Amino acid sequence: MNELARTEPAPKIWPPKTWPPKTWPFEEAAKLAARMQATGKDVALFETGYGPSGLPHIGTFGEVARTTWVRQAFTALTGLPSRLIAFSDDMDGMRKVPDNVPNRDQLREFLGRPLTDVPDPFGTHESFGAHNNARLRAFLDGFGFDYEFISATDAYRSGRFDEALRQALRHHDEIVAVVLPTLGPERRATYSPILPLHPRTGIVMQVLIEKVDAEAGTVGWRDPDDGTVYETPVTGGGAKMQWKADWAMRWAGLGVDYEMAGKDHIEGMKLSGAICRILGAEPPAGFNYELFLDDRGQKISKSKGNGLSIEDWLKYAPAESLSLFMFNQPQRAKRLFFDVIPRAVDDYLAYVAKAQAQAQRGETVDESNPAWFIHGGPVPEDAGSPIGFGMLLNLASVVNAETPDMLWGFIRRYSPDLTPETAPFLAQLVGHAVTYYQDFVRPKKQFREATEIERAALADLAETLRGLPPGTSAEDIQTAVYEVGKRHPFGALKDWFGCLYQVLLGQTEGPRFGGFVALYGIPETVALIEQALTRQPPD
Repeated sequence: MNELARTEPAPKIWPPKTWPPKTWPFEEAAKLAARMQATGKDVALFETGYGPSGLPHIGTFGEVARTTWVRQAFTALTGLPSRLIAFSDDMDGMRKVPDNVPNRDQLREFLGRPLTDVPDPFGTHESFGAHNNARLRAFLDGFGFDYEFISATDAYRSGRFDEALRQALRHHDEIVAVVLPTLGPERRATYSPILPLHPRTGIVMQVLIEKVDAEAGTVGWRDPDDGTVYETPVTGGGAKMQWKADWAMRWAGLGVDYEMAGKDHIEGMKLSGAICRILGAEPPAGFNYELFLDDRGQKISKSKGNGLSIEDWLKYAPAESLSLFMFNQPQRAKRLFFDVIPRAVDDYLAYVAKAQAQAQRGETVDESNPAWFIHGGPVPEDAGSPIGFGMLLNLASVVNAETPDMLWGFIRRYSPDLTPETAPFLAQLVGHAVTYYQDFVRPKKQFREATEIERAALADLAETLRGLPPGTSAEDIQTAVYEVGKRHPFGALKDWFGCLYQVLLGQTEGPRFGGFVALYGIPETVALIEQALTRQPPD
C-alpha cells in the first residue's frame, strides 16, 4: 500500500505571492500558519481522536488521512516541523458489552469501568482497551501514517494532565454554566465535567459533585447506591473528564493546534472551544467534514450495516483509490457504496499520469494534484497503470473472466512489455477487476437488442474495423468509431456509444471504446459485433 507519510521539503517563506495552491489542504494549512504566527509556536501539533470501544473503520482512515494531508501542506507551505498525535480515549467507561467479541458474559461485571481495566475478551492483551489500541496502531501502521500514539489512561495516570485538571477545577462552575444549557433536565441535575473513579469498584462515576477543592485538587461526591461520601483527587488518574470537557482539556493540556471532526460534532466542537478558552487556551484550527451516505442517500450507520467497510473497498480496489475518495470534497456529503469504486480508481490513475508526465518533462509536480498528497510527495515511477480499471472491467465482462490470467493474455498481446513483474500496480488492478466483475458486473449484465438504426451502424462499424491495419492505435480506432456514428441518424453521439455498451457489453456505460477495441483486439471485436447482430431485432 502507499505511504501517506509527510515529506520534508525545503522551508518556504510564507506566504509567497504565487502560493499556496487552491486546494482544501492548503487552505487549512494557511489557517494553521496564521495561528502559528499569532501564537509564536514553531512546532505545530495535530491531533486525531479515537474511541477504542470498537475497531478502526473507514471513517478512522478518512480522518487520519485528511489530517495528514493538511500536515503535508503545512510543511510545504511554511517549512515548520509538526507532530501528529493519535489519541485513544481508552479511559472511557465501557457502556455496553460489544456484540462482536468472544466471552461476552465475562465482561458484564466490568460495565462502567475504563476500557483499560476491562479484561481482553480475545486473551491477547492486558485489557480490552489495549487490544483495540493495538488494532488501531496496526491499522495506522499498515497505511504508513506518521503519528505518535497517546493513551488517555497513560496520560491521566502519569500526571500529564494534572495541571490541566487543576485548571478545570479552578473554573468548574464556569464550565458547568456553559454546558448546562445543552443538556436535558435529568442530566442537568447531576452534571459535572469531572468523572471520579469509584475507589472500590473502579467504575467511572457520573454523579453530582458536591464539593470542589481546587487548591487540594479534589472533588467530593456521594455514592448513589449506599450514600457513602468520597473525596477523590482528580490528579494521577483518580478521575477523568466528560468527553466535551475532556476534548477541551486535551487541547489545552497538550497544546493542540489543529484537529478536524465530523459534521455531527459541530456543536460539540463549539462547546469544547468555549471550555478551552475558559481553561486559558485558544482552541485549535480545523474544520468539520461531511458524513458518508449509502446508495439510497441515507447516512451510513454501523448499527444498520448499510456502510462500506475499508475491508470491502480494499477487496475491490487499491488503497490509493480510497485515499482519493477521501481527498475529494471532504465537506460535501458523498455516497459511499460499491458503484463509486471504479471511478475512484480511474480518477486516481489520471492524476498519477498527469504528475508523472510533469516529472518526465522536468517540471515541478503540481502540488494541487491529489496524487502529490496521496504519495506524500513525488509520485513513484511504478505508480499508476497504462490500462484503466474501467477498461479492465469491460475486458473481464467480455471474456467472462474467472482468473487474472484470462486478462493477462489480452494485455500481453496489446503490450508485450507488460507483465505482473514489470507492472505490479497493473497486476493489482487486474486481480481487483476480476473480483469486482464477478461480484458486481456479472450479476447485473443485461444485453438489449439493437434497433434497426443501431444494427445498420454496428454492421458499418464491423466493416470499418475489418479495414483497419493491424496495430492501429486506440486513438485512431476511436476516431473511426466516431466517424461511423456520425454516418448514422443518432440523436447524439452519446446514443451511439450507449448502443455499443448496452448491445455489445451488456452495461450502461464504459471507458473509451477505441481503447477497449485496441486491448480486446480488432478481430475479436468484429466477432463480438457479429454475434450481437445475430439476435433478432425487436418488433
